[in-house]
Amino acid sequence: MKRIALFLATNLAIVLVLSITMRLLGVEPYLNANGLNLKSLLIFAAVMGFGGSLISLMISKWTAKMSVGAQVIESPRNADERWLIETVARQAQAAGIRMPEVAIYDSPDVNAFATGPSKHNSLVAVSTGLLQKMTREEAEAVLGHEVSHAANGDMVTLALIQGVVNTFVMFLSRVIGHTVDRVIFKNEQGHGPAFFVTMIIAELILGILASIIVMWFSRQREFRADRGGAQLAGRRGMINALKRLQSLHEPHPLPDKMAAFGINGGRNGGLKALFMTHPPLEDRIAALEAANDLR
Repeated sequence: MKRIALFLATNLAIVLVLSITMRLLGVEPYLNANGLNLKSLLIFAAVMGFGGSLISLMISKWTAKMSVGAQVIESPRNADERWLIETVARQAQAAGIRMPEVAIYDSPDVNAFATGPSKHNSLVAVSTGLLQKMTREEAEAVLGHEVSHAANGDMVTLALIQGVVNTFVMFLSRVIGHTVDRVIFKNEQGHGPAFFVTMIIAELILGILASIIVMWFSRQREFRADRGGAQLAGRRGMINALKRLQSLHEPHPLPDKMAAFGINGGRNGGLKALFMTHPPLEDRIAALEAANDLR
């Protein structure tokens, strides 16, 4: 219930901020008696599409901590926490980024994630289940994978891609709604119910198609992060970590907004594969085994 309330409150706040932004920019309504003002519509779609994505990126560390209850390690309290800090520090230096915040969250799931508004301002969090069920070598590889996500700027790139597709979905759905209203329903003045019904349907369909594009990119970045983890912690360690994930039972998923940033995206097949944030573990293992340039 707390996560749902946090999600709703965050999104309402984002919409409010964007609405105020458009007023301050003096953006005219994109609907008028004569039809669509395409310039205003494009500005509206860009502000809403990029604005929501970029604001979510800026508050991603805070949202992540609140979503899973992650506790940042300020001062190591035990050997595990000390090892986590030292390992991430060593990997961050090797990857050429500033030291990320390191956090632990309570979950039986074997998972970890990285997020943050930039590669020099990131968060790496691991579950208690990962520390309990993985060897140090495997856990080091997982940390290398997450540090590589940060070093590759994956969070920023994903936010920009999401902003682009959001903009096109919002723009095209309203153009389609306007066209149907004018051409098929012959509405010459203002916009009737056909515009809004068609717009909603088009937005849903285009949103699904856009998600396929975003999820494809998300899967590609997992392969890159696996290579980065292998470079930072050794190929065999990265392969062993993925095999350990493969051998475990179905995990408890991360919250929807965090799923794309976890080491393990779960298992899906068939058409669901198009909407997977992560490639199948067997494909990731095969890619690493075939990479002759990794040690």
